[in-house]
Amino acid sequence: MNTDPIADYLTRIRNASAARKKMVEIPGSNIKREMTKILFDQGYIRDFKFEEDNKQGIIRIALKYNPSTKVPAITKLQRISSPGLRTYASSKDMPRVLNGLGVAIVSTSKGLITNKEAKRENVGGEVICYVY
Repeated sequence: MNTDPIADYLTRIRNASAARKKMVEIPGSNIKREMTKILFDQGYIRDFKFEEDNKQGIIRIALKYNPSTKVPAITKLQRISSPGLRTYASSKDMPRVLNGLGVAIVSTSKGLITNKEAKRENVGGEVICYVY
């Protein structure tokens, strides 16, 4: 049994991107769906599709690459808060990822949002991961 589904999600995307795969399939959950929507909205993935089956469902993600150089859009996915060491940030202390070029996904009382949205809405929360 997987004890950290978010780390599994990030690792599957990281490995598929390193192997230059076009698609990656991930077992679904609500938090993974929200993270996938954020990655799509921020332009890190090309497309996604949620498929329901008898269990939890499957998330199919089409990875995005530069058309000319074939460099992945996601250069790094870094897990910040883990089950053994939770990391929280207030709205004033929200991290800037890669001097504002990357995003941090933050779990707040308003759901999963980026660090920029959390700062704008003046909410803090648990810093899940950095994406750039």
